[in-house]
Amino acid sequence: MTGAQVRPAQPEALADLDISPTLVQDLFLRTVREQGTSTLGSLRERLKLPHIVLEPVFRQLRQQAYLDVKGMRGNDYHFGLTVAGKALSTERASICAYAGPAPVSLEAYTRTVRAQAAHPQVSRDSLRKALGDLVVPESLLEQLGPALISQKALFLYGPTGNGKTSLAERLLRVYEDAVLIPYALEISGYVITLFDPVLHRPLATQPDDLDARWVLCQRPSVAAGGELVSEMLELRSDASSGIYSAPLQMKANNGIMVIDDFGRQVISPRDLLNRWIVPLDRRVDYLTLHHGQKLCMPFEVMVVFATNLDPSELADEAFLRRIHNKIYIEPVAVECFHEILARVLDERRMSCDAGTAAYVAELCLRRGDTLKACYPADLCDILMWRSQYEGRPAEFTRGELDRAAELYFTRAN
Repeated sequence: MTGAQVRPAQPEALADLDISPTLVQDLFLRTVREQGTSTLGSLRERLKLPHIVLEPVFRQLRQQAYLDVKGMRGNDYHFGLTVAGKALSTERASICAYAGPAPVSLEAYTRTVRAQAAHPQVSRDSLRKALGDLVVPESLLEQLGPALISQKALFLYGPTGNGKTSLAERLLRVYEDAVLIPYALEISGYVITLFDPVLHRPLATQPDDLDARWVLCQRPSVAAGGELVSEMLELRSDASSGIYSAPLQMKANNGIMVIDDFGRQVISPRDLLNRWIVPLDRRVDYLTLHHGQKLCMPFEVMVVFATNLDPSELADEAFLRRIHNKIYIEPVAVECFHEILARVLDERRMSCDAGTAAYVAELCLRRGDTLKACYPADLCDILMWRSQYEGRPAEFTRGELDRAAELYFTRAN
């Protein structure tokens, strides 16, 4: 089921919202306080709530003498806060200072995430097309296809430089639908911000009848490498504002999360795997608010671990057993290496004869022991940098390749 099929309709009254009227009043007051003066049109854009919802809130706050109407701007009221309104908004902000798009409830979020669980239709042809810019042997496609259909965790391992990261980054292409992501969630009066403009890609055109608290986006892909620490997997709160930020795996819900260079993070592999035993097994994640309240969050994420380390050194048998899809990315064969080289040369508008192409493979085997998918691009980059330094056109010759290899490969002590 896609985001379009579970689309929440635009609310037509305050009672249609899945959050309390008090929270809407708080958002109204805090936003006006932050802006100094405001209009209903400005609040509509900021809070993502329609005029028909905001207008009765405006009338009630005005009747309670919390708003000071200064006049009209076109057909819209122009207003600020009275002394009483400022006092009330300051008091409420001491608990939570959030003044952004109105949140949705945890129940609505959970229901939507479950309904949007991925069920990609993957075939040999569709997978080959999705990975068309990579040189992928048929044997690897035969393993990836069933793994993607399962939507369970995937473990990519093998020697460095053979495309594990490139492969993981492109897996998102098998999805052809969109999902709904809310700007924020409300739980027990606290707000968790979720939509991240860096990680989430909204569709160019949003449905007119969509509840504007939600954004229709491409399925997310979130990557974390050596910078990953345990705090990034938990709710993070700003003590001064009372606003929580969603953890990475929550931002990846209904999509893919790539743990790149697994085993080289600040957080130990054992701690990371232990943290995710329950989520991977049961599709639920337990998060904790600062005062100790536990939250049960949906975990509809396909986690992809990519590593060049020995899996047996990273996880015990009990955990590896929970990851049904373990794919070894082996060194590239000579035929694949030549195809990768041809593509790299074509992209850089360079060329070489069959003898020189064979020499590249021989040189890499001699200096690097095995053929790696990264060698053609890396050596070509060095050739181009050297030609720029020397002020001449790049040349793909044996002599230039020897000079590039001298800079690229390390020497045995």
